[in-house]
Amino acid sequence: MDTVIQLSIFILLTALVAIVTYVKCKHAPRSKSDSKEYFLAGGGLSWVFIAGSLVMTNISAEQIVGMNGAQTLLVAWWEIGAAIGIIILAKWLIPIYYKYNCTTTTELLERKYNDKGIRAMVSVFFMLGYAFILLPVVLYTGSLFMKSMFDVQLPVIMIAALFAVVGAVYAIFGGLRAIAISDTYNGFGLLIMGAIVSYLAMNAINWDFSGIPADHLTLIGDNKSDIPWHTLFTGMIFIQIFYWGTNMVITQRALAADSVEEAQKGLYAAVFAKLLTPLIVVLPGIVALKLYGDVGDVAYGRLVGDLLPHWMSGAFAAVIAGAVLSSFNSCLNSAAALYTCDIHKNYINPNADVKKIATRVALFFTVVSLSLVPVFANSDSIIALLQQLNGLYSMPVLAAFICALAFKNVHATAIKVGLIFGVTVYAIFTFVWSPLHYIHLMAITLLVTVLFTLMLSRFLGGQKTVLKVDDESPSTAYTKVSVTNA
Repeated sequence: MDTVIQLSIFILLTALVAIVTYVKCKHAPRSKSDSKEYFLAGGGLSWVFIAGSLVMTNISAEQIVGMNGAQTLLVAWWEIGAAIGIIILAKWLIPIYYKYNCTTTTELLERKYNDKGIRAMVSVFFMLGYAFILLPVVLYTGSLFMKSMFDVQLPVIMIAALFAVVGAVYAIFGGLRAIAISDTYNGFGLLIMGAIVSYLAMNAINWDFSGIPADHLTLIGDNKSDIPWHTLFTGMIFIQIFYWGTNMVITQRALAADSVEEAQKGLYAAVFAKLLTPLIVVLPGIVALKLYGDVGDVAYGRLVGDLLPHWMSGAFAAVIAGAVLSSFNSCLNSAAALYTCDIHKNYINPNADVKKIATRVALFFTVVSLSLVPVFANSDSIIALLQQLNGLYSMPVLAAFICALAFKNVHATAIKVGLIFGVTVYAIFTFVWSPLHYIHLMAITLLVTVLFTLMLSRFLGGQKTVLKVDDESPSTAYTKVSVTNA
């Protein structure tokens, strides 16, 4: 009987979010541009939906499961650093993206150099990262949570397949508008339910942290910890700038407002939410350490299964499923946007049917990511592995943006070669020789890639590029831009 109640509440709430999302999408005004409508919700998202979608895209199962699975206060630095990254996006980068009317973050690089190749190359790096790292991790952690919470007697890969199918349906048929709306409703539920779990968890230990090892309750990590204190001054900030400032799967939401000001309001609201999320993604894991010992990534699912009454656990499963679907379908939509706008329309068919191409891309990424789920099932710490592998493309891509925006006359060819150089350097650090913590190595990779790119550009003679903007208000979302090379 209890299982029937759980399942009924789960289905009811999941269906309710889908119905409300459908109704709101059906009555929303449409953009004349297919790309803008499908990938940027017609440029009509309010700050509420921008903030809600940002938070839910970021706080998915890989965050909830992985960060609680670390069972240490140290991982709160990822959330604190995120707030800094969002502020940098809101204050400095979003006005630039809007000024040059970018549909994708990579479009800014093309406008800077009048070079489609740079835009396409960076997009490929993003898409490889999504297909081989982010998407399979989202599916694995979401499936692991459901299995550990409900003691489901199904293989993780089968649960992951269910998430993949439903997520693909959202991404294919609804576009960003449906994703953002469903994200916001699920996000509201997740914050409420997450707070309830944290409260019940603290009650379970009588609000007493005694007996928990001191190294699990400190923000000052030693050299053997996942986040040594000195890494906060090297790679941590650059990881956050990349993730929040250039990563399409995140920045896409902020590009979908009707003005810079509306986007900034959504981003600042997201900052406030991120500073509260350690209560949901860190605290329960520490409590689980006292209750169960070092159980790793199953900590949160086990805690929720033990503490919540059966009817409420069905509701919690619904919002967790929404979080998993949010990250998954958001990533699919971003991958489709990058391929369709940056590659297919630029090189294959400028008049292609946007939705048809996006559907094929989403299906391809769904199949690839699902096939990689078993690979991540063997990892010790999913959150540490995710951050480490992200360095393979995050720092080279960030180096390209830094060279393009912070320096003058950098040659386009040097940017392209620098991307390959950066990936090679970090791959050596990761798979061959690791003299330092991976966060330090990410900072070193960024530094040497920027220096290599600038030196190569000087050798090639530089490339003078001028961005010309029509004399319109830069605060509007759709300022026309022309680019010329001097």
